[in-house]
Amino acid sequence: MLLRRSLLIASMLSLLLPLAGRALAETPIKVVATTGMIADAARQVGGELVEVRALMGPGVDPHSYRQTRTDIVAMTRADLVLWHGLYLEAQMEDFFHDLARKRNVVAVADGLPRNLLRGHDSYQDKFDPHVWMSPDLWKLVVEQVQAALTDTRPEAAEIFAANAARHLSDLDALATYARQSMAQVPPDNRVLLTAHDAFGYFGDSLDIEVLGIQGISTESEAGLNRISALVDLLVERRITAVFVESSVSDRNMRALVEGAAARGHEVQIGGELYSDAMGADGTYEGTYIGMIDHNVTVIAGALGADVPERGMSGKLSAGF
Repeated sequence: MLLRRSLLIASMLSLLLPLAGRALAETPIKVVATTGMIADAARQVGGELVEVRALMGPGVDPHSYRQTRTDIVAMTRADLVLWHGLYLEAQMEDFFHDLARKRNVVAVADGLPRNLLRGHDSYQDKFDPHVWMSPDLWKLVVEQVQAALTDTRPEAAEIFAANAARHLSDLDALATYARQSMAQVPPDNRVLLTAHDAFGYFGDSLDIEVLGIQGISTESEAGLNRISALVDLLVERRITAVFVESSVSDRNMRALVEGAAARGHEVQIGGELYSDAMGADGTYEGTYIGMIDHNVTVIAGALGADVPERGMSGKLSAGF
């Protein structure tokens, strides 16, 4: 009798849970996120229960972005506003602190353990915000997004937990691919030179020396002395590949290549990387996993590793 009752209850739950999920989806949580990376995390965890808008699209630099009138309207009408913090959205910080007094606003990276963060090159009391460059660190941000969604809609906690668990497993696979790919790069080639210092966490986690023409913020200036010093480094260490970024002008990088050429050393542009923004909406590279898959595959391939042309799961755009 007890067994029959337990089976009946289990059967009823199996019917009711999908119905409950559909009922919740009829009134999705309206989420506004600053960056594409945060928006992707909200979609992965929220699934059908969220309606997500990203303020900053492909190629947009979050360091210098200022909210528009349309952005302000969207955020004041949202059920949940997610921003990065760690001084990434430097021009918007005051606005978010003010908005948080009236609306549901969460800085998803501000709560990361300080011992896991790199110091900022310009501000003694701040940290490098580019934590998405390490899938292991990004998992902690995904968990913060899960907590924010759960606080906003507690009755969907189990759904958010299941979605987050699946996504975190995918991030583990991404981290494994990154480690295996970068491990193939020869010791003398393990230097990543990009437009600005956005890849520090990438380098720390994968034992790659990282150099940027500009500092952690694209608002910092790259002087002639910096360009000259990096040309010297390229020539002296026989570095053959440097990388441009989708959200930063390639002007300084072209100057490096030309400076090295003038001294008889050929340097190639190894490819374009996604640093502060993801790829085009609707593409694989327009997801967090696709963004990092692209970066790992492009960097490792240009520096001498034997990597699959279309990335870890064959989804990268042809001719990346």
